[in-house]
Amino acid sequence: MKPGAVVPASIDFDAGGPPRSPAFGDVYHPREGAAGQAQHVFLAGNGLPQRWQGREDFVIVETGFGLGSNFLATWQAWRDDPQRCARLHMVSLELHPPTRDDLLRAHAGTPQADLAQELARAWPPPTPDLHLLEFESGAVRLLLGLGDARRLLPRLRLRVDACYLDGFAPARNPQLWEPPLFKALARLAAPGATAATWSAARAVREGLQAAGFEVETAPGFGSKRDMTRARHAPRGGRRAAAQAVRGAASASPAPAAADSRHALIIGAGLAGASAASALARLGWRCTVLERHGSPAAEASGNPAGVFHPASHAADNPHARLLRAASLLAAHRYARLIEDRRVTGEVRGMLQMPGRERDEPRPHAEHPDIARPETADSAAGLSGLAASGPGVHFGPAGWVAPGELVAAWLQAPGVTLHTGKPVASLERRGDGWRALDASGQALAEAPVVVLAAGTGLAALVQAASAEPLELGTSRGQLNWFDGVAGPRLPMTGQGYAVSVPGAGRWRLVFGATSHEDDAEPALREADTRWNEARLRALTGIEAPAQAGLLGMVGGRVAWRVTTPDRLPVVGPLAAPNLPAHLRLDQARLVPRLAGVHVIGGLGSRGLTWAPLLGEVLAAGVAGTPQPLPSDLLDALDPARGLVRRVRRAQAARNPAESARPDGAREEEEPGERQAADGPG
Repeated sequence: MKPGAVVPASIDFDAGGPPRSPAFGDVYHPREGAAGQAQHVFLAGNGLPQRWQGREDFVIVETGFGLGSNFLATWQAWRDDPQRCARLHMVSLELHPPTRDDLLRAHAGTPQADLAQELARAWPPPTPDLHLLEFESGAVRLLLGLGDARRLLPRLRLRVDACYLDGFAPARNPQLWEPPLFKALARLAAPGATAATWSAARAVREGLQAAGFEVETAPGFGSKRDMTRARHAPRGGRRAAAQAVRGAASASPAPAAADSRHALIIGAGLAGASAASALARLGWRCTVLERHGSPAAEASGNPAGVFHPASHAADNPHARLLRAASLLAAHRYARLIEDRRVTGEVRGMLQMPGRERDEPRPHAEHPDIARPETADSAAGLSGLAASGPGVHFGPAGWVAPGELVAAWLQAPGVTLHTGKPVASLERRGDGWRALDASGQALAEAPVVVLAAGTGLAALVQAASAEPLELGTSRGQLNWFDGVAGPRLPMTGQGYAVSVPGAGRWRLVFGATSHEDDAEPALREADTRWNEARLRALTGIEAPAQAGLLGMVGGRVAWRVTTPDRLPVVGPLAAPNLPAHLRLDQARLVPRLAGVHVIGGLGSRGLTWAPLLGEVLAAGVAGTPQPLPSDLLDALDPARGLVRRVRRAQAARNPAESARPDGAREEEEPGERQAADGPG
């Protein structure tokens, strides 16, 4: 799926009544008020707050975010309920979102004005796909989907407990009331899922009934005589069973029972620590085993690292994934830096021209994500005589990876054991046990997460799973102590970042990349290479006699890479799959029960880690996935297997392979492109 640009809403606040959409010729809420409608129609119409009481997680999907009135009312109801669910997940879709200023204007003077201000502070730029916004220390989550609901809804992976059907009137906005949308909701519905809407139109009732909902008419709100309530109760038969199976494949797994929410995580670098932190936020207990004597002992132990999105003229899966990852990383890191738990800065980054293909070019990003800079403006941002025009990335900066890992591992419910190398894995009942080289048990849990960096391939083999296509790349970085560098991190030919220290600066720069290179010692040739690239990027020369003065330092580490430059995250494919199975789509591949992987972060570990942790945790815990299905497929550990199967099919049947993507009935648009990587 190649999403189009997101166009913010044009809202008329001066129409002599409720805010109005000139584009749709309709109002955002009735004259009697948005809060009253939200309470009567959407909360009470779905049996809330009673239905979420005593639950760990409760998921609501809304088909039209509008001005956010329903989200704010639901958030307030959750706050006011002493028996509320532990975590409230609201997934809301919007084709034309309000601007931050319009959001504040719409709720000024309302009972939820304070909540609206919190929402506005977290408001994302108008870019396509899903945006994860967190409130109440992560207990309230808004997954805001920007784009056409007809394209987004079928690509959600989650289990829905309640549906808010709220768009402009069916006569003015028929796209949000069509039968395919109701069917997409039905495929995601958990047992007993409900739906409610202010509309009582016959087409709406019949569309819900055709999708397997029991429908009833109820008294409406304000001047509306009637509204519609519904409960998902599909009729039996082979067709319903087939739909249920297909729905289960596209939705998240059922949430785990409370006594089984325990994960064993092998590896305490960025990948393992992010997974532990994300699972802990979902109420899971995590036991982390690290083979070294301390966490972040491999590539995650570098003194500083940069995170940022990518700039692509075509908004391909690689660019979309890095945009989502960098937005979440910037949000998470800014909070940790503000709380003085991690050293770093989230003030943006400059990408300068390096090779010809790095020259600034048109890109599909919003200016808040990436904007072109002239040579003069780039020099003003960096404080250096930059080498030419470049691109400024907004959701970008630098952090100290080791401090970040330590902060994540301090989450309540996470227990770290260092000096515990895992040699093998053993299936035990419904869970897994980690064993050392002598066969002694180190720990066991119902779920195991493999996050061991350079030891990942061996652990996948130890779990008897389908092998992953992984490689390693040796990287050497260097630093000058007592040398001030650019005001903002810079990348291009290498990277450079200024790190404040105890009374003096450290300029960190690099890094080399050598495949299949096992040399652990610093190499003088690599130091000179890094210095030359630093000079080309920033104009900074190596200090005279720096080596004699002890001003030059360096570090060697190995990155884990994949052929398509995208990481792997999710459940591992089962081994030795029968030849008769259909395996040309990731959702059809059988999985090794209870075994998940997170790795292959390459040189972008700081960018990927927060998002991959959330994806891993959602897959384990059965909560809403923060990415649409085509992007999840692009990260799926089984994508290599899927790619091989498709190539074999193409070789056997060239005519079939020449058909347009998505031509086969079962394949969603964009799946093939995502599975084949970014190109």
